[in-house]
Amino acid sequence: MSQRYSFSLTTFSPSGKLLQIEHALQAVSAGNTSLGIKATNGAVIATEKKLPSPLVDDSSVTKVEKLTERIGMVYSGMGPDKRVLLAKGRKIAQQYFLTYHEQIPTRMLVQQLARIMQEYTQKGGVRPFGVSLLVIGTDAGGKPALYQVDPTGSYFAWKATAIGKNMINAKTFLEKRFNDELELEDAVHTAILTLKEGFEGQMTETNIEIGIVDATGFRRLDPSEVKDHLASIAI
Repeated sequence: MSQRYSFSLTTFSPSGKLLQIEHALQAVSAGNTSLGIKATNGAVIATEKKLPSPLVDDSSVTKVEKLTERIGMVYSGMGPDKRVLLAKGRKIAQQYFLTYHEQIPTRMLVQQLARIMQEYTQKGGVRPFGVSLLVIGTDAGGKPALYQVDPTGSYFAWKATAIGKNMINAKTFLEKRFNDELELEDAVHTAILTLKEGFEGQMTETNIEIGIVDATGFRRLDPSEVKDHLASIAI
């Protein structure tokens, strides 16, 4: 019975579900694990970066991206869909800057990205985005924020969260390790330890990515910095 509704984006099934959105959420759940942690003086996002072949140039593949000078994001799910949302988010941020001559607040940019994703759940001829986003940023007062945006168009503020295939184990680990007094350096270490839970193979500076935001803005850590963090945890 449910198969009758599985190919329609705009028709509810008798159980009250839009099955194409359910499929989009499954695509996110099959993606590489990503996580975010909000600290007292910043926020961190981290993700696995599994390449389809050892012959791929790892420098050409990035999952942690900058939206503005103070906002960054990471994704789990379909990479091409992320590129579309990244381009739209950067355009929204530039339009805001040209209009108001100041950086767009993190929450406002998240709301706009969520609005775009929600629009793709109720239009014919399109499909939902097969990607969830974790967005971190700091606003004018330096207050850090962490948000999750899902294919449904829903968005939530989090202290710490995870998405992707190892989401449940990662969230359980974060619940045990997180506290409200966590500083950024400790948050980076906690993020790495969380990724290690269920990580397949040897974790190196080339197969994970980390992004941080603090009072100076957002940046993606260089592989050498990631290597130093891995070494400090191994000690």
